[in-house]
Amino acid sequence: MAVEAKIPIASSTVPHRFAVRLALFYGAVFGSVGTYLPFFPVWLKAVGIDPSWIGIITAVPSVTRFTILPFITGLAERRRSLRAAMIATAFLTALGFAVVGLLEQPLAIFIAFAFTACVWTPMVPLTDGYALKGVARYGLDYGPLRLWGSAAFVVGALACGLLVEVISARHLIWVIAGMAALGAIASLGLQPLESRRVAHPAQAGVSGLLRDRGFLTIMAATALIQGSHAAYYTVASITWQTSGLGGLTIAGLWSLGVVAEIAVFALSPRFSLPPALLVVLGGLCAVARWLITAQELALPVLASIQPMHGLTFGLTQVGTMGLLVRHVPGHLTARAQGTMTACTGIVMSSAAVLSGAIYARYGQSVYLAMAALACGGAAIMWFGRHRAGTPTAGDQPQSAESGGKTVLPS
Repeated sequence: MAVEAKIPIASSTVPHRFAVRLALFYGAVFGSVGTYLPFFPVWLKAVGIDPSWIGIITAVPSVTRFTILPFITGLAERRRSLRAAMIATAFLTALGFAVVGLLEQPLAIFIAFAFTACVWTPMVPLTDGYALKGVARYGLDYGPLRLWGSAAFVVGALACGLLVEVISARHLIWVIAGMAALGAIASLGLQPLESRRVAHPAQAGVSGLLRDRGFLTIMAATALIQGSHAAYYTVASITWQTSGLGGLTIAGLWSLGVVAEIAVFALSPRFSLPPALLVVLGGLCAVARWLITAQELALPVLASIQPMHGLTFGLTQVGTMGLLVRHVPGHLTARAQGTMTACTGIVMSSAAVLSGAIYARYGQSVYLAMAALACGGAAIMWFGRHRAGTPTAGDQPQSAESGGKTVLPS
């Protein structure tokens, strides 16, 4: 992946200011995600939306990831205006959630949330692109910047959980909208980055990757395993609330999973297994997790399996990134990730809609379908592990130890 060369910095305060302001924006963006994921379905239920509609509505962001998201990020990149796009999407997202909060009819909420998701889902990839330019420009480390996002997710979920104890569930949407508004305010502090023309290697189309059986193996396995989390994202909080758990307990359960995910990413450079086997292991852990979750569980048992999120999501992600840096040519890495995001979005959105329908009729048994998805992903990677782990002919390998981190050439 081509990056901008480092340029002399007149003062050390410039990169420090860039890092602080970007960390604040990362925190606001993922803090809003931390309030949205656990409690948006709870709000939908509180305003009278039935489970089938909840599945459809919560599937919208996944759909925009393979439709609108690539268009917006590509347009911002071509016009060399990442910061402007981040500010615009942040303000439109805050406005969108505010409009959603004024509605109660399922179709109206669906339409308003669809428009909101179109500007909300591109925010993270836009921010990552902006961050990488700053990392290369100022010689910073990407990990410490991005870590504030994960930490803010936990804080956002816990804070929202505390508020659930003192406010009606019908008002949770205003907590989500408020966090989005903080992101809009934080976006105004982002530093402009000077645009400079850089030389790019000749880039072939992504069609070659789509004919590459190794890449197709990586993409299919990842989409199925990560897509198996759809029921968890869609109905977990509703199930826990129905069983009598309070808002803070629900937030704590979500936070356990995210903390485990952070730990896996932090320890990933020490992993010695091949990336393909990490994906297989992540898939098998997902099968076990969903089979257990399909049962009626006491709170201590439920809390004990939540850290498995670090394995089912985190380990799969680490293995996938390791496979990509080995298998995909460097000049196609961004397109490969975009294609994988689109494929995962298709699987995730389909599984979310399916989850709502199955949950409405069979309850917790919806997780049996998720276990089947994860099993399929693990099997695909196991039987295609040799193709997926082999570098493409003529490609110069990237860092084999990246473990999901972005490695910038000096």
